[in-house]
Amino acid sequence: MKRLTILGSTGSIGRSTLALVAAAPPGAYGIEALVAGRDVAGLAAQAREFGARLAVVADPTGLDALREALAGSGIEAAAGPEAVIEAAGRPVDWTMAAIVGAAGLRATLAALERGGTVAIANKESLVCAGEIVLAVAARTGATLLPCDSEHNAVFQALDTKDPALIEKIVLTASGGPFRTADLATMRAATPEMAVKHPVWSMGAKISVDSATMMNKGLEVIEAARLFPIPSERIEVLVHPQSTVHGMVQYADGSILAQLGTPDMRTPIAHCLAWPNRMPVALPRLDLAALGRLEFAAPDPERFPALRLAREALNAGGGAPTILNAANEIAVALFLDRRLGFLDIAAVVEEAMQQLGAPTVAGLDEVLALDSAARALANRLAARRAAAA
Repeated sequence: MKRLTILGSTGSIGRSTLALVAAAPPGAYGIEALVAGRDVAGLAAQAREFGARLAVVADPTGLDALREALAGSGIEAAAGPEAVIEAAGRPVDWTMAAIVGAAGLRATLAALERGGTVAIANKESLVCAGEIVLAVAARTGATLLPCDSEHNAVFQALDTKDPALIEKIVLTASGGPFRTADLATMRAATPEMAVKHPVWSMGAKISVDSATMMNKGLEVIEAARLFPIPSERIEVLVHPQSTVHGMVQYADGSILAQLGTPDMRTPIAHCLAWPNRMPVALPRLDLAALGRLEFAAPDPERFPALRLAREALNAGGGAPTILNAANEIAVALFLDRRLGFLDIAAVVEEAMQQLGAPTVAGLDEVLALDSAARALANRLAARRAAAA
């Protein structure tokens, strides 16, 4: 039996992971710990269904409700940031790191410190503290598997025996709900419009990131951390069918691509069964019915987030931390209707310009810079709102 911990179990990635566990042969997987943010009822139901040993809610005010929901089950209940880290550090074979945003960084590091295999769906950890994350994995011998659909696709297509023969990596983007929209439409966009993704079913934050294409910018930074190739050879193409998830071009002109139905259970299953594969009951890709595959370069005017991400990556130091923190604040304010859609990237750019690319030598410095960037982004957004 493979013992699992799922960080972010009530989110879309966590639910998809548990769906694969439920469909697996009895006894194939056992759940050590499930960690959620605030959804006590959902967490308790999952813990009971899968017989978890430990259920943790990150919000400390949810502890009494969680204990009550688990009464008589024998499942241990805990709450708060330290409990999340303790859960992440428990001895298991495999961990899904899917806590959204920079909030997942400490838990991801705790899982890597323990060793074993960590499937990383929390791209922000690699964006904010990529060098730290990779150094911990190297020191402990932990296996880090990319679970984002694009990075998992590249991982499947990548021949690392001779990295010098890799010419470029291509990450694909659906283009989101505003792929063909003009700037006037985007300027007037509401949260309801931005989260209405044309292909993928995702949470609100990542859906807005897809709409601005910041999600793809963060993925460029993540790819630069994960794969042995200079960042200038990481390309982004808009691919509205979301069928080709990633490609690798080699020195002989060959391009290897991973294709599949747009469903996160495919990359999760690849990580869960790695280095093998497992059956997954998904609709199979019908290329004849699909008819065509389209690709186009992203529009830098309508989607400046991609440029900002590359600037942060090239600047190095704490610039990616600032990018991510300011974006998280700006997206939250947009979802709360306190910031315009096009102002998301504008706030991020102003924060980057003001804070630069300071050196960050360790986790405490990363977290301090993250806090400073969030505070600045809040001030910049408030200024924009007052001027509107």
